[in-house]
Amino acid sequence: MKRIVIFGATGDLAARYLIPALAKLYETEQLPCGIKITGVDRRGWKNDKNGFRRLVLDSLERHAGGVSADARARLVVEALEYKQADVTDAGSVIEALEPLDEPIVAYLALPPAVFAPTIEALKRADLPEGSRIAIEKPFGEDLESAENLNQLLHEFLPEKSVFRVDHFLAWQPFPAIMGLRFANGIFEPLWDRNHIERVEILWEETLALEGRAGYFDHAGAFKDLLQNHLLQLLCLTAMEAPTALHRRSLRDRKIDLLRAIRRLSPEEARSQTVRARYTAGTIGDRDIPSYADEEGVDPDRGTETFAEVTLAIENLRWAGVPFVLRGGKALAGNRGEIAVHFKPVPHLAFQKAGDPRPNVLRLRLGPDRVTLNLNVNGPYDPFDLEQMELSADFAPQAFFSAYERIFLDLLEGNTTLFIRADEAEEAWRVSEPILDAWEKGLVPLLEYPAGSNGPAGALPTPEPSGLVETQTTPGLEPR
Repeated sequence: MKRIVIFGATGDLAARYLIPALAKLYETEQLPCGIKITGVDRRGWKNDKNGFRRLVLDSLERHAGGVSADARARLVVEALEYKQADVTDAGSVIEALEPLDEPIVAYLALPPAVFAPTIEALKRADLPEGSRIAIEKPFGEDLESAENLNQLLHEFLPEKSVFRVDHFLAWQPFPAIMGLRFANGIFEPLWDRNHIERVEILWEETLALEGRAGYFDHAGAFKDLLQNHLLQLLCLTAMEAPTALHRRSLRDRKIDLLRAIRRLSPEEARSQTVRARYTAGTIGDRDIPSYADEEGVDPDRGTETFAEVTLAIENLRWAGVPFVLRGGKALAGNRGEIAVHFKPVPHLAFQKAGDPRPNVLRLRLGPDRVTLNLNVNGPYDPFDLEQMELSADFAPQAFFSAYERIFLDLLEGNTTLFIRADEAEEAWRVSEPILDAWEKGLVPLLEYPAGSNGPAGALPTPEPSGLVETQTTPGLEPR
C-alpha cells in the first residue's frame, strides 16, 4: 500500500492530527518507501501547486513541533500532492484519484453529512482490489444513516477493508484498562457487581467552540463524544474477557456489551440524563462568550455543549451498577479518565474513622497515569484512617499521537482497534432513545457558566485530587 488519499485535506482534523502523524512516521521511516499522500478538497489551488504545500508546512510548524524541519520539508516535496475535487461529485472524485493503478487508502476526514455521496463516488471509481476506506466518527447521524452507510460500503468493499475510526481506542491509557483487568489476579475477581459500586467515564475540557460551529452545532456534545468515544471506553471497561486480543474476539465481546445496555425509556431519560450549554464566563485569562452568541451558532437549535448519561448493563456481572458517561466543553479543567469506585467493606472496625473515602481506581489522560486510592492507618492515631494514593505514570507512548497507530494499522490492514459495522449500529440503538427524548423536550436544556464545573444536577465534581489539569487536552475535536 503506497498511496494515501485524504478527503478534506485542508480541514482541522488533517491539519492538527493526520498530516502531523504522517510526518512523524515519515521521519522515522515507518511509511512504505515511495509513498504518495494525495490531499483532496474543494479549494481553488488547481493553478497553484504550491498553495497546498505552504498550508501543510504552516500546519506542521504549529502542530508537529517534534518533527524536524528537514523531515517536514522532505515530506512536502517528496510525498505530497494536491487534487481539487467536489467530494460529492463522482466524476470529480474519479478524476482526483487518477491514476488508479494500485490499491489506495482513502481517508474520509469529512463532515458526516457528505459521507454517503463520497462513498458512492468511491464506489463508482472502481477502486483497485485491496483498497481500504477509513471513516471518521461519528459514523452516520442516526441509526438509519449508519445502516445505509454500512450497506453502501458493503456493496463494493468487504468488511475487512472498512476502518471506522475512533482514535480513543488508540490512546495508550484507555486500552490499558484491558491489561489491568485481564492480566492481574488482584482485579479480575473483583470486577463485578459484588465489589464495584459505580463506574464513571469522563471527558471534560476547557476548550470552548474554537471556531468549529459548522460541525459542532449540528452534532452537539452527545453525538460528538458520548455516542462513540465514551461508549467505546464503556465497552473496554465492562466487556467479558475475549479469548484473545485479536479483532474478531475483541469486537465480539464489545458488541455483546453494547447489546446488554438497557435502552432508556422517556421517563428514565428524564431522570438519568442531563444536557446543558455554557453561558458567558471566564476560563483562565480568556473571556468566553455564551455558546448561543458564538459565531455560526443557531441558538434556536438548542445544541448541548455538556452531556451526562447514567446507563445500566443488564447482565449477571453488572446488574445494579450505574455507569456514568459525562463530557463537556468550556469547563473549569481538563479531565479525561475512567474511574472505578469500589464498594466499602461490609463492617468497619475503626470506630473513630467515620465513613472512609472509597477505594477508586483511575486511568487518567494528561498525564497518562493509573492511580489507586487506599485507606490506611493514620500517622498519629493507629485507630484512625487516612487515604493514600498509589500512582504510576505510563511509559511514554511510542507513538507521536494516536493517529500514528491508526495509520500503521491502516497500512497493515489491522482492524482490531477500529469499529465493526454492527458495533456502529448498536451504539446508535443505545443512543437514539436519549436523543429522541431530548429532541421532544422531555429533558430541559440547562445552562452553566463557562469555567464552572457544569450544570447543577450533574455528577458532583470529584475532590481536587481527582482532577487532572493539562495545558492542552488533545484530540477531542476531530473537525
